[in-house]
Amino acid sequence: MLRRFARLLLAAAAFAFAAGCDNSPHPEGIASTNTLLNAFQERSPRYLDPTASYSNNETPYTFQIYEPPYGYHYLKRPYELIPKTAEAVVEPHYLDAQGRPLPADADAAQVAVSVYELRIKPGILYAPHPAFAKDAQGRHRYHSERPMAPGELGKRRTPKDFEHQGTRELTADDYVYALKRHATTRIEAPIFGIFAEYVLGLKDYAALVEAEDTKLRAGLDEAALDKPFLDFRRWPLEGAEAPDARTLRIRIQGKYPQWKYWMALTFLAPVPWEVDAFYAQPGMAAAGLGWNSWPVGTGPYMMAEYLQDRRHVLVRNPHFRGEPYPCEGSDADRAAGLLADCGKTMPFIDRIVSTIEREKVPHKAKFLQGYLDVPEIERPEWGVDFLADAADSADTAALHAERGFRFPQSVDISNWYLGFNALDPVVGRGDTPEQQARNRKLRQAISIAIDWEEGYGRVFKTKAGETAHGPLPAGLFGSRHGTPEGHNPVTHRLEGGKVVRRSIAEAKQLLAEAGYPDGRDGVSGRPLVLNYDFQRAPTPEVKAELDWMVKQFAKLGIQLEIRATDYNQFQEKMLQGKQQIFWWGWLADYPDAENFLFLLYGPNGKARHQGENAANYDNAEYDRLYRRLQTLDDGPEKQQVIDAMVDILRTDAPWAWGYFPFAASAFQPWVHNGKPGVLIRDMAKYYRLDPALRAEKWAAWNRPVLWPLALLAAGAALLAWRLRVQQQRRERATGRAAGAAGA
Repeated sequence: MLRRFARLLLAAAAFAFAAGCDNSPHPEGIASTNTLLNAFQERSPRYLDPTASYSNNETPYTFQIYEPPYGYHYLKRPYELIPKTAEAVVEPHYLDAQGRPLPADADAAQVAVSVYELRIKPGILYAPHPAFAKDAQGRHRYHSERPMAPGELGKRRTPKDFEHQGTRELTADDYVYALKRHATTRIEAPIFGIFAEYVLGLKDYAALVEAEDTKLRAGLDEAALDKPFLDFRRWPLEGAEAPDARTLRIRIQGKYPQWKYWMALTFLAPVPWEVDAFYAQPGMAAAGLGWNSWPVGTGPYMMAEYLQDRRHVLVRNPHFRGEPYPCEGSDADRAAGLLADCGKTMPFIDRIVSTIEREKVPHKAKFLQGYLDVPEIERPEWGVDFLADAADSADTAALHAERGFRFPQSVDISNWYLGFNALDPVVGRGDTPEQQARNRKLRQAISIAIDWEEGYGRVFKTKAGETAHGPLPAGLFGSRHGTPEGHNPVTHRLEGGKVVRRSIAEAKQLLAEAGYPDGRDGVSGRPLVLNYDFQRAPTPEVKAELDWMVKQFAKLGIQLEIRATDYNQFQEKMLQGKQQIFWWGWLADYPDAENFLFLLYGPNGKARHQGENAANYDNAEYDRLYRRLQTLDDGPEKQQVIDAMVDILRTDAPWAWGYFPFAASAFQPWVHNGKPGVLIRDMAKYYRLDPALRAEKWAAWNRPVLWPLALLAAGAALLAWRLRVQQQRRERATGRAAGAAGA
């Protein structure tokens, strides 16, 4: 037995020595393939359904799969709308209340209807999917004319498990269907409130759909996952129609210049009715077959693998038509090599593999080892993080330079803020004028106490940015960020020509006027305890930020209780309006001030209307000005309206305004065409890889350290020798004993 154990030890040591020490987390040989490797944090996206999806952890998938009519030029700054599936970016034509044409410069008060008429490019095909599969007679194989029989689904759990796949050409009707689908009550539709104000008839259409859905589900279990197919083709919508297969006509109430930007978001990605019908069949939801796991589009990529909270794989859509890489850009773009692929057909990459990485430290380590081509496809803060590391350490800076990492940096249109839930009785709006005044002073006191200049200017350098004095970052018309008149007089004052934060003494005075002298209830004497909902699990790197925030409240004697969860749980809490104080941010959807100001528009409240007003803020005068803003083109009148809205927000303090973060991406030297931009969400098709260089660098950067293996082998040999010596001694002792017994 001892000899056998020794042989096994020696064999294991020899094998380990021969094999070296391969620490790659990826399958063997993947380095030399045309595969983009990245990671995602915490959990899989909650929604990949284009009607529901509106979170930053979802867009790395949705924008590679779906194609709205418009997009943005990849390289140009300021951002420029370009056609995607549409033949051109069109200007609306205007009608008055009697339906008569108006000139292009008509006053907004005269405009009753804006008409957008787009032509869809011919020959665009959907990615293969069983929903499109037809038999020899032209009937759908898996739904509609021949729905699947009970039990026919069997063990199928992905679309590729179906024998037959099909496709069809994109039509204008698919965009009409997509707009109608925002009226459904079956899923969260965060933009319905906005769309219903503008798309003619959409609000009434929602009431109709709700009534029809009630009829369809009469007698069925309300909690059942299976729901009968809600066929939006049955009911026309006044504001959207397709006069022919390639013409999309959308009618908007009044004048709304920002509508063109919505046509660059996946809320207006085409939805083929066949896929909706396919996923509505019994058993599909329980099998995980639905839009949120298996989206279907006309874009360059399609979902090939979906392992919840583990791994997602996108592969080329074999029916994608291909697009030329852009040839226009700045001198800086040319110097960075971003125009080298001018005119070449995209996409360049075959597969995109995203694997879960639950903590930041190993996530960064894998990038430094080369095992991630980009840390994440879309997050704009990774480069800032690595740049901060380099600034703190000469050795780290040397390593980054030696390995050729690239961290292109810019100031982009995004923000992070601390919000107060208006529905909460303590920090919210308040039920009476007196309570509203007290709650407002409490929010103002907290806003003064949080020293954003310290926290996200000097302490947390990996998340650096500029302190915000309102909701609008620089780079948008109407923003006064960075100017003396742009400071927030509630939280700051001008002193010697410089903007400085108001004192804690001033904050404490406001707190006392709010009814909480020294952080205690003026009536009961109990400490004021507030709850802080944070959107990440409290990992070590997050805990430092949470501790810092607790200290900011402690300046006022307020106790802050941390309620940190993963992002999906956080979203659910926000939908229910159960938060008190919360942390959230916003990456611009489009380059207009309205896209930030709508985050505090009353009818866009998250808890009541499933919109993006996470603070559930509601102010009648602000809402009135917001509706005026939506009709205005850039100019003096629009600036005046924006200034008035920002003044209201600064006084009401529905947010402690937080900071505007710097944006920088992170790229390996073998990843080409990388340029950060918060409005560019379909970036994967522009990236190009050099797999041969990656394989070479993996080998160079991760050479196996063999001396521990040699030491292991020597130790195993020594152990085997000692075991052998003990065995021989035992044998001799046994022999002597046997001889003595024989004598």
